[in-house]
Amino acid sequence: MKNSHSESYAAAGVDVTAGYEAVERIKPMVESTYIPGVLGTLGGFGGMFAPDLTGMKEPVLVSGTDGVGTKLKIAFLMDKHDTVGIDCVAMCVNDIVCGGASPLFFLDYIACGKNDPVRIAQIVSGVTEGCRQAGCALVGGETAEMPGFYPVDEYDLAGFSVGIVDKSRILDGSSMEEGDLLIGLGSSGVHSNGFSLVRKVLGVDRKVLSTYSAELGCTIGEELLKPTRIYVKAVKALLQGGVALRAVSHITGGGLYENVPRMMKAGLTARIKVSSVPVPPIFDLIAKEGNIPERDMYNTFNMGVGMILAVPKDQAGAAVDLLTRIGERAYVVGSVVKGNAGVELV
Repeated sequence: MKNSHSESYAAAGVDVTAGYEAVERIKPMVESTYIPGVLGTLGGFGGMFAPDLTGMKEPVLVSGTDGVGTKLKIAFLMDKHDTVGIDCVAMCVNDIVCGGASPLFFLDYIACGKNDPVRIAQIVSGVTEGCRQAGCALVGGETAEMPGFYPVDEYDLAGFSVGIVDKSRILDGSSMEEGDLLIGLGSSGVHSNGFSLVRKVLGVDRKVLSTYSAELGCTIGEELLKPTRIYVKAVKALLQGGVALRAVSHITGGGLYENVPRMMKAGLTARIKVSSVPVPPIFDLIAKEGNIPERDMYNTFNMGVGMILAVPKDQAGAAVDLLTRIGERAYVVGSVVKGNAGVELV
């Protein structure tokens, strides 16, 4: 790498040496995520992972990919880049765990107008924190410097993760029954969905983002940049604690109306009592400022519920107790009833 330098490429706007500096800055952070199974280190052409298949009869790989979306616009305006990486990991691993899988590894992709090694390191610090929260390893990634495609002070961030589950333990809703109860896990706020509407309603600029809100207890910008909560350890705790999870739904874009039906068994509907979960004040602010109907709010945002889990009625109390002990805000939010609506909010 010491001999790699192109004056012509640099004149076109791509500084390969900045890429090498960024790698050196992030290498210790990346290695802090390593778990048993990681082979090699940062710098190879492909990330390698040897999964432990002990006790598995039919291992199934489960994958997920996503990005952070226009929430990044908030990070640009605030010049704060150390949390959006958590969002990127969360959006992938929270999907994977819905199938009962444990995330094994993660890869990120950063495309930018100009490779600023310090900023890249800040972004990756969030990615590595997300991986540690999810218990998976960051085994590789890519930083693409694309002058003329992205403004010099902007970037895009996406990720990809792979997990594993024994086929007999896949959570697919097939065991769901009428009378099962639904548990909601509290969100940290808007998470990483609906930001096109958030930005339109609040008209976010540096002045708006720096405005302190007594109702929120922080500035609007600080509230909007709160990272997506990662629920991997919560779901795994239930599975390891003997709770018979029927199905799990990650509440992302489309809110409760779009995501809950994805976990439901045919002929059954999730009846959710919306008053059972406190709605974070940021959603009240968005609804008020944009004059947005309640139906649209629940069809766009998580409204305080980042994940919904279906469990047998006689195990709901134990599940909530376990989740509370490990730091989750867990609520019984409804039940499974006969019907084909998928979800009913009452």
